[in-house]
Amino acid sequence: MSLKSIFIFLIASCANSSPTEQQKINEDSTKINVENQQKPIIVGAEQMDKYLSFINRGKRVGIVANPSSMIRNTHLVDALMASRVLIKTVFSPEHGFRGKADAGEHVKNDKDSRTGLPIISLYGKNKKPTKEQLKDIDIMLFDIQDVGVRFYTYISTLHYVMEACAENDIPVIILDRPNPNGHYVDGPVLDLKFQSFVGMHPVPIVHGMTIGEYGQMINGEYWLNDSLQCDLTVIPCLNYTHDTPYSLPVPPSPNLRSDVSIQLYPSLCLLEATTVTVGRGTDGPFERYGHPDFPQEKTDFSFTPTSGYGSKHPKFENKQCYGFDLNKEEYQRMHQLDLSFVMNSNTLLKGELFINRSRFFNLLAGNDVLLKQLEEGLSEEDIRESWREGLKVFSLKREKYLIYE
Repeated sequence: MSLKSIFIFLIASCANSSPTEQQKINEDSTKINVENQQKPIIVGAEQMDKYLSFINRGKRVGIVANPSSMIRNTHLVDALMASRVLIKTVFSPEHGFRGKADAGEHVKNDKDSRTGLPIISLYGKNKKPTKEQLKDIDIMLFDIQDVGVRFYTYISTLHYVMEACAENDIPVIILDRPNPNGHYVDGPVLDLKFQSFVGMHPVPIVHGMTIGEYGQMINGEYWLNDSLQCDLTVIPCLNYTHDTPYSLPVPPSPNLRSDVSIQLYPSLCLLEATTVTVGRGTDGPFERYGHPDFPQEKTDFSFTPTSGYGSKHPKFENKQCYGFDLNKEEYQRMHQLDLSFVMNSNTLLKGELFINRSRFFNLLAGNDVLLKQLEEGLSEEDIRESWREGLKVFSLKREKYLIYE
């Protein structure tokens, strides 16, 4: 057994399972190799034989899920109910259980019309499950497709779920899924002075970890309140490595609808904290950017945001914006953050890109340094050089928690 396999075993063995069951999970995870890259990826949720034994012993189950929680064409909740698993409560992240809420929109508690199950929103004022909400839960499943970016809030939801479960002695099982941006690590590491729900941990903007690996890092680095550790088990994907391209079968949120948008998201999302639109309210969100005041002769594209699915009141609603179409082959697979979109926007707006937006930009960047560098006109090469040491330290830390090659 490799050192990595031994580490995975030690991390996962704290869960409420017999050594035989956990050992089998870990042995399967070691089968991820070059040969298996040619085989279809099997996500954690699809491997029901590996986790039904944890939850089918009269356990009362809570599930953190959204529309991405699919086993092929069946939602995880429906599949488990068909297997007579005793589901008590569904907990939903940003965008809601059925995924129809806008980014940042308050999501209310509800009842699922299909199953009758109560839905507890973990977005808005109630980001962390309360003791009362967990009183009938014996074990928690977490199955959400992440995109590997620090300010994508599903990992913040994971933190609070793990923390609440640790405080209430409830084991957590993460059903792992591939990270479509898992093939690289890049960006400034978050300064904890800028900690928020869009950046809770000292990691770079693109962290290169699956949500299962990230959960192990939260535990291993003692990031939970009072340095608690969660009773955590990860059901790994099969036939996946960090270099394996992965096209998401279900959009992870309403405005990430294509492979290109998911690849561009880490870079374009910085513009969300500026006066520029990234195409919300169009048929290509996060595939374009623009502004009504961009000089038309210096752009190659125009679009008009309107109210609709995923964006009820988009920036520059019903106003024509001039900008750039990025739905191109060169952006099908990114290998680093691209600061040119922010830098070009600032140039076209004559240095007025960040007017009254600095606080939000600093939260996304994870520091107040990047904004100063951009305003001072530093080159992208010099800015990237300032990240080097932080990325080196993080990458060494990250290596301890990796499940996949």
